[in-house]
Amino acid sequence: MISGEPLLRAILAAIDEGIHVVNMAGVTVFYNQAASRNDGLYPEEVSGRHLLEVFPSLTTETSTLLKVLHTGQPILNQQQTFANYKGRRVTTINSTYPIVVNGELAGALEVSKDVTRVQELAERVLDLQAVLLQKRPHPGALGQARYTLADLLGQEPRFRYVVEQASRAARGDAPVLVTGETGTGKELLVHAIHRESPRAAGPLIAQNCAALPEGLLEGILFGTAKGSFTGAEDRPGLFELADGGTLFLDELNSLPLGLQVKLLRVLQDGRVRRLGEARERAVNVRIMAACNEDPLRAVEEGRLRRDLFYRINVVCLELPPLRDRRTDIPLLCRHFLNKHRERLGSPAQGLAPAVAEFFAQHSWPGNVRELEHAVEGALALARGTEITMEDLPPSLLRGGGRTAPPAVVASQIGDASVAGTATERARALTLGEGLRHGLSMAERAAILQALEQCDWKVARAARVLGLPRQTLQYRLRILGLTRPGQGAV
Repeated sequence: MISGEPLLRAILAAIDEGIHVVNMAGVTVFYNQAASRNDGLYPEEVSGRHLLEVFPSLTTETSTLLKVLHTGQPILNQQQTFANYKGRRVTTINSTYPIVVNGELAGALEVSKDVTRVQELAERVLDLQAVLLQKRPHPGALGQARYTLADLLGQEPRFRYVVEQASRAARGDAPVLVTGETGTGKELLVHAIHRESPRAAGPLIAQNCAALPEGLLEGILFGTAKGSFTGAEDRPGLFELADGGTLFLDELNSLPLGLQVKLLRVLQDGRVRRLGEARERAVNVRIMAACNEDPLRAVEEGRLRRDLFYRINVVCLELPPLRDRRTDIPLLCRHFLNKHRERLGSPAQGLAPAVAEFFAQHSWPGNVRELEHAVEGALALARGTEITMEDLPPSLLRGGGRTAPPAVVASQIGDASVAGTATERARALTLGEGLRHGLSMAERAAILQALEQCDWKVARAARVLGLPRQTLQYRLRILGLTRPGQGAV
């Protein structure tokens, strides 16, 4: 049985993070394969050698391992860019800890993640944004809003109320927090508010707070000064690039707590300080943020600072999920059909009744985004003038059981309009209910007859009826048909 130091070494060697351990003299005593991959060196090239001999671009001031040996204090989530003795440049996010044995400092251990490629891409994006924003010739260039309030489609009262609130919020300059499930259109709403605001001629810069490690995100938001860490250049952050416009922070609830403190300071003071620089720069930026969960729950669970929440939650707009605005599904379907039909060269002009009924009852966990992707994918596969059940993605059908009574008239989907008086619409609804009931009974009888003829073998019955087996199984679930004396088919 392995125990003691061999067991510890085996564990450290097997994990995915880079592990680098030095003694009090700064000499490497352990260096695992993950660290070897990160730094582009073989373990035997590093073990037994002094840290600065292997990584000559570092100094006693810039090396996190040597800093911990000097101070005895841990350093967490520190970005570090350096070159090995072969000239390869590497960017890592490090957490470095003192090693204490019998009350005495005996060395330091560093856990690192290689983010070199992410750093390079982030810097290229920042440089490109800085150049293009300085040269933007007209509204609509990079950094400008792509949507207006007219692009927010829907007539459901709760949704229209949010759009009206957004219109009023656009007149001012207060911070805005948009909440709602993934796919409800939070970013579209932010674009529309910016487009309608006095800042419309200024840039709109968006950053997902969950997309990058803390060390990289800090430099991207606040900028870097040359020498702030090895390899750092003078580079403006997103706050500076968004000066005179709007900065949109998506998934604010995923922003690391340390950065939340710095963000709060910028919101309060209107000034930003680049990493490694003492000088503060005034910025004129409107902050809009989004959360894909209840922000109060994030506050209670300690993932969102309460003071930051109250500072940003000046105007709060909550977008309802699609399952709560089912009457908008026909309108949205028509829009997505028109949007994608010509581009995809699809012959489909509308939805088959079974698809319309399915859409009316589906729970839509991905909300409007899921609906659009479903329509777009079905258009790409459609063979006739209607989208049928077999054109829909299998994953959608597997998750698409009945979740609520139908909230729309299926025949509305694909029509040019839903015009008419309230009396006419009520009469149409009544007639429609009777027609659907009659069709449902006829369909039920035909399916039962085919199943009886085929000894309740679904695949055979589907061939008799001229339907795909998947479609027949879906209709069996909808109609609640089961073989007598048994469970579901």
